[in-house]
Amino acid sequence: MIMNSSYANKKILVLGLAKSGYAVAKLLKKINCEVKVVDSNPLEGNTEAQALIDEGFEVITGSNDASLIDDSYDFLVKNPGIPYSNDLIQQAEKLNIPIVTEPEIAYSCSDATMVAVTGTNGKTTVTTLIQLMLDHAPQFKKSYYAGNIGIPISDVIQKATKDDVVVTELSSFQLEGTIELHPHVAVLNNIYSAHLDFHKTRQNYINAKMHITKNQTPDDYFIVNWNEKEWQDLAKRSKAAIIPFSDQQELGFGAYESEGNIYYNRHLIMNIDDIKVPGEHNVQNALAAINVAKIFGVSDGDIVEVLSKFSGVKHRIQFVDRFDERKFYNDSKATNIEATIVALQAFKEPITLIAGGLDRGNGFDELVPYLKGKVHNIIVYGQTATKLIDAAEKAEIGNIIEVQDLSEAVPEAYKQSSKGDVVLLSPACASWDQFDTFEQRGDLFIDEVEKLKG
Repeated sequence: MIMNSSYANKKILVLGLAKSGYAVAKLLKKINCEVKVVDSNPLEGNTEAQALIDEGFEVITGSNDASLIDDSYDFLVKNPGIPYSNDLIQQAEKLNIPIVTEPEIAYSCSDATMVAVTGTNGKTTVTTLIQLMLDHAPQFKKSYYAGNIGIPISDVIQKATKDDVVVTELSSFQLEGTIELHPHVAVLNNIYSAHLDFHKTRQNYINAKMHITKNQTPDDYFIVNWNEKEWQDLAKRSKAAIIPFSDQQELGFGAYESEGNIYYNRHLIMNIDDIKVPGEHNVQNALAAINVAKIFGVSDGDIVEVLSKFSGVKHRIQFVDRFDERKFYNDSKATNIEATIVALQAFKEPITLIAGGLDRGNGFDELVPYLKGKVHNIIVYGQTATKLIDAAEKAEIGNIIEVQDLSEAVPEAYKQSSKGDVVLLSPACASWDQFDTFEQRGDLFIDEVEKLKG
């Protein structure tokens, strides 16, 4: 860990707690910063706030009023999910106080090799696969994963040494608040339209994602999905060495899929049927991970071992159970339309789909061609139920049922499904109308499936 970070010995306000806010506050204190923490949630039940108070931190709860910051502060570290329209953030901008997120602070304090992964879909899977593969890299003592995957980078970098590697999943929310962040290897898995309620325009969203490579040099690597011309053009923004991957075309170098086989630099690695998790998207995820693994000298045999044993990430097309000749899959991490399209394409069996959640103002016409002929029953709930019903009718789904919540949806999906069906939770929406997180939503789905069996 680097103690002489550019953020050391500064006066810093941390806005918003949860895991990352708690972790970064403690890291800042460790590098001799004067830290004040502000969290809009009340103190009662706020375990992170109480723990920091017990450790002697200045913590203000139940407010994020603009008056809590003044021009004596050097930086504001914000929780990634807090919008820039927040009053306190607006005040910081008026005072010309730089606004950053937790990964920026963590990266500045780390002396480990850094690999960073972003994209609209597949980030968690790619991050996990890379970490598993780099466990076999000869030059590292240990590999870690961190970031948007659910583990604060600020915690991990305090354990990781210069002989280790940290593989970090980074969201657009996190990346927008970065200044000096400089991973040795960056991965752009894909970019679709998402989180436009936060970023306002697709271009803003893309610009936030591209922060992942803005500080890279020709000595670094930028791994890019080569399936779309837009993504190829984005690669031109980077100064790093570009290594492409594709499951749609043969490439002169990098990882690609052709006629059911995976190659790296035209050298055969494995057959795609040996990848344990289903779906074309997981072929792309594997290709991205292979590109990173090969930079660090991981052998073909170790790559094949990881891909043939990896059974998937929780909440991302996660196999839950088989019951009464039906297979149940939890894809709660599908918080946008593109992720649900990926899930629908992963299965050959008839699907009974459970969908719905937060209304971000978009329609669901993009789903129609993927629903048609594949989804036999659809159970909808939440704020978007009416819009999903409209899409289901356009897709000519014969059995459309609306329920109040997910607890009703699971037994209803079982009731409406037939033997041989896949019962799939893939909401195509954020969870925040009825849940705090997509993980909470997925865990409830798993619990309800267990109740069916019971």
